[in-house]
Amino acid sequence: MTFAVPVVDIAPYVTGTGDRAATAAAMDAACREVGFVQVVGHGVNPALADGLAAAMDAFFALPAGQKAGWRTPPEVNRGYSPPRSESLSLSLGVESASRMNDFFEAFNVGASQASYPHAPGLPQPDYAENTWPDVPGFRAAVEAWFAEASRVARTLTGVFADALHLPPDFFPAMTGHSLDVLRMVNYALPPGTVELDGELTGMGEHTDYGIVTVLWADQVPGLQVLGDDGGWHDVSPVDGALLVNLGDVTTRLTNERWRSTLHRVKPPVVDGTIRRRRSAAFFHDGDVDAVVAVLPSCLGPGEEPKYLPVTVGEHVAAKLRGSRAGVVNTAADREAARVLAARG
Repeated sequence: MTFAVPVVDIAPYVTGTGDRAATAAAMDAACREVGFVQVVGHGVNPALADGLAAAMDAFFALPAGQKAGWRTPPEVNRGYSPPRSESLSLSLGVESASRMNDFFEAFNVGASQASYPHAPGLPQPDYAENTWPDVPGFRAAVEAWFAEASRVARTLTGVFADALHLPPDFFPAMTGHSLDVLRMVNYALPPGTVELDGELTGMGEHTDYGIVTVLWADQVPGLQVLGDDGGWHDVSPVDGALLVNLGDVTTRLTNERWRSTLHRVKPPVVDGTIRRRRSAAFFHDGDVDAVVAVLPSCLGPGEEPKYLPVTVGEHVAAKLRGSRAGVVNTAADREAARVLAARG
């Protein structure tokens, strides 16, 4: 069976016209079978993606020492991360061949306390203020994309609710002050021709942490998804599509009816030549205090929950301690088992 990432048109949920039931059914099938979806009909103006890419290029082109000035402590999920400062596989509790060896650099912004004036007293540093680099036009372009990605993510949770036969207020009730983060990534290898000596990791194998991720990416090889056949498969978006994948919160809610798909990024080396690859992932994670428990509707007769209840904050903190601080996550045994099976 050939591996393919399904394309789902969400226009009926964006425009208010069209066959929503067909869209929800197509989303359910994609989430059951793959967990990665190519979403079209999202209504995002292509000019916003162009502006985001230009802003990223301007920042990542700065000298390393200057970029380092916007680095934050590991517990603050904001600002700059230089190459080889993180290891995504540790978020699953899986040791890499070499710790902190992911060859990407990133810049994160997220929803802060100021984003949710209706919910005072949110815990810090979960809702930390952003640090903005002194790059002309950067903040405006990034905030414009953040707003649109947030709209798409919330539209998708409406599709999810229909696909899972949940009331329409289910996801809004757990995302009123959602831990939303936009991570802009540059796969920071020097340009030119390279001979690979052993394994080199662009971004280690991992699952995303929250409800859903909305990904803009270059149409450059590198992103790989773990299929049910135990093999890694290349994924590149079709023209105009946003890549969407499920996070661990959705896996827990659905008792693995829908799974957070394991994925990784290999260095963008094509025919021995390094190519530029950029991406921007918007993580829609849910409220820090929202309790994630298996939905009764996702349990079959006699079936037991595979996960104990946990808050979004507790779950995300354990994952971040792995990826950003190098502390092995011991609460991701089911995801780690999938990684180890693929390695075997």
